[in-house]
Amino acid sequence: MSTFNVPTREEVSTNNQVIFDHLEKTVGFVPNLFATYAYSENALKNYLDFSNAKTSLKAKEKEVINLAVSQVNNCDYCLAAHTAIGKINGFSDTQILELRSGSASFDPKLDALARLARNITENRGATDSEVLENYFNAGWTKENLVDTIALVGDKTISNYLNNTTKIPVDFPAAPSLEEVFV
Repeated sequence: MSTFNVPTREEVSTNNQVIFDHLEKTVGFVPNLFATYAYSENALKNYLDFSNAKTSLKAKEKEVINLAVSQVNNCDYCLAAHTAIGKINGFSDTQILELRSGSASFDPKLDALARLARNITENRGATDSEVLENYFNAGWTKENLVDTIALVGDKTISNYLNNTTKIPVDFPAAPSLEEVFV
């Protein structure tokens, strides 16, 4: 059983209440993971600023990374959330499952991105040279590489927060890869 309850608006600081109100207006609710960040006076704002910072990666490309990293880190919350966001960004259920496994046979450039994100996460940044070479050969730049690594870090933080606190998932559950590929 979790020792962390999801804090309500009344249980967080005034600054975090303002962020909760903004999330209610823009997203329609305050995701449990974001609410959990609000245990800290600064972490929610800092996380949202970092997560929403300008990047060379498009929204769809960011979801490739989010799905691959969340699968490696076995984060049920982020897999559920990014499965939903992946669908919003135009990925099919089958494509989302493939991205979670760290590949994308349907798009060579996204395949190189998914493979890199998975490899960085699995190897804690000690990226295999062949994977990196394939990434650059697929047309990605050094700027894209730095932004990819930043996003791997961003997603890993959320994965670790959820995996440590075990807060309830408030998105439709993502199927496990084992269920699908058995």
